Amino acid sequence: MMINDLKVCPHDYNMSVAVIAFTPKPEELIWQCAHQCVSENPTWMSSCTPYPGEAVVKHLLSGNRGHYSPLEAPAITFCVAGWPHSTMQQITRHRTGVHFSVQSFRYTGNKVVDVADSLRPVQSVFYLRPEGEYLERSGKKYLYTNEQRAEDIRFCHTAALHYKSRIGQGFSHEQCRSLIPFDIRQDFCMTLNVRSLMHILDLRAKKDAQLEIQWLSDTLFVCFEEWCPTIAAWYKQNRLGKARLSP
Repeated sequence: MMINDLKVCPHDYNMSVAVIAFTPKPEELIWQCAHQCVSENPTWMSSCTPYPGEAVVKHLLSGNRGHYSPLEAPAITFCVAGWPHSTMQQITRHRTGVHFSVQSFRYTGNKVVDVADSLRPVQSVFYLRPEGEYLERSGKKYLYTNEQRAEDIRFCHTAALHYKSRIGQGFSHEQCRSLIPFDIRQDFCMTLNVRSLMHILDLRAKKDAQLEIQWLSDTLFVCFEEWCPTIAAWYKQNRLGKARLSP
């Protein structure tokens, strides 16, 4: 894994996740922290097992032992860019062991003006689902057609024009943000440890989670596999998508 390693969501190329910081050798660090519990000496004096990830899985995770606290030692920081405001709201509900810094539309909004001036495509600033068949909450199917989506794109452009006019009249960004469609694309940074990352995946990679947060979970899991390959492999086999209670 490398800093600024960018993962683009395959369902929407305006959505991406970049790793901007991470603890190196995370599985070794987890093993060191766990080993301290049974070590006669400071753990830095102990030689690490050659396969720390396998040791962590065997002694902490397998058989539902539930010894998750050493998983809190290593951390990874993502810059999540271009995802809809609603997705940001869903994921920031998970506070334990997670840091969030979220783009504020009190200080930013020039990209909305760019949409009004046709300098940026509407869909690069406002999120609309692809055309297709969907389910509403009660399970009833409905079709979102290409014609309906085109109509919604025109609506977003009209809202951007209104936003620009108010900015031109001296209104603040924080007031004008109430004039634009809800799912403007929003960037944020988040830092998680291994335990909190699995917690989010437990709750948001489920098939009954909202579509966009599933896509984000899929993208985060790709990073998880590269960062902690042995633990991520165990997680994929035992927990991913199974809607188990999060640890």
